[in-house]
Amino acid sequence: MGSGQAVAVFGAYGHTGRFVVAQLRERGFVQVLSGRDADKLKELAASEPGLDVRPASVDDPASLDDALAGAAAVINCAGPFATTAAPVIEAALRAGIPYVDVAAEIEANVDTFALFADRARAAGAVVVPAMAFYGGLGDLLATAAMGDWTAADEVHVAYGLSSWHPTAGTREAGAVSRERRGGRRIRYTKGQLEYVQDAPPALTWPFPDPMGPRAVIGEFSMADVVTVPSHLAVPEVRSYMTVEAAKDLSAPDTPAPSAVDERGRSEQTFLVDVVVRSGGTERRAVARGRDIYAVTAPLAVEAVERILTGRTRTVGVASAGEIFDALDFLRALAPHISLELSH
Repeated sequence: MGSGQAVAVFGAYGHTGRFVVAQLRERGFVQVLSGRDADKLKELAASEPGLDVRPASVDDPASLDDALAGAAAVINCAGPFATTAAPVIEAALRAGIPYVDVAAEIEANVDTFALFADRARAAGAVVVPAMAFYGGLGDLLATAAMGDWTAADEVHVAYGLSSWHPTAGTREAGAVSRERRGGRRIRYTKGQLEYVQDAPPALTWPFPDPMGPRAVIGEFSMADVVTVPSHLAVPEVRSYMTVEAAKDLSAPDTPAPSAVDERGRSEQTFLVDVVVRSGGTERRAVARGRDIYAVTAPLAVEAVERILTGRTRTVGVASAGEIFDALDFLRALAPHISLELSH
């Protein structure tokens, strides 16, 4: 487990950050709490004596250096990642430690690959963006479903969410992405990202039982359109979202998630159905669980633990499916998700 190594969490007091801090504690890591709001950091630290609090700001490189001093790795949970990812990656490179983030922002993830791929590879550094429910989990499922295939025609990632109560961070990140897109939406087709103005298609997705067929919004692109094709030879990556969850997300009065159990999870449940097609053959991987924000924590912390123990396949900027043994990683998440794989 953590063996007492220190891991810095930037944005530790945010909704997802708190889940990450708790997961680090469970695994025996020393938690270094960081972020720009010193009062919120102190409030979080008051819940457990002895926590290391180090306020830092992305526009103050020296403060980030202080926050990462002596840490074995950093997990960035502070959105919008269009603002935070590059400065925290720069600080991680200066400190010589691995960087992991939970960014669902498509453009921020594209930026991470574009800006840091060469530098991180040359330095032998590890940078893993989108190590979260969106981006990381879909990529792991797609990679596991591929199995021994070296290429496929299509990857489909269908999100069956019972509801979606977005956090303030999700809303803020979404606003930044919409601004960067100029009101357009994005999809991955013919081997590249494409910006379009038309409305997304509406269709029915055949989710496995007991969920069954559900109305979904097609081409509801999430970070998977960056992570999956970053290492898999697939020209088409399409994602789908249940209509009810999409309506929750778009409604301005949908409340933030609220805890209903001792672990702080909401009542939200999810089913992620990934289908990979090649010719006339289809392979499938399905993950079920509870609370998309809560499940991000074991994804990110498992990634850090594997990086620090040398269970990686490459260096540089890499998505989850490229740098880790996807099937082994997913099986390690058994306390948090159930997995089904059919080839």
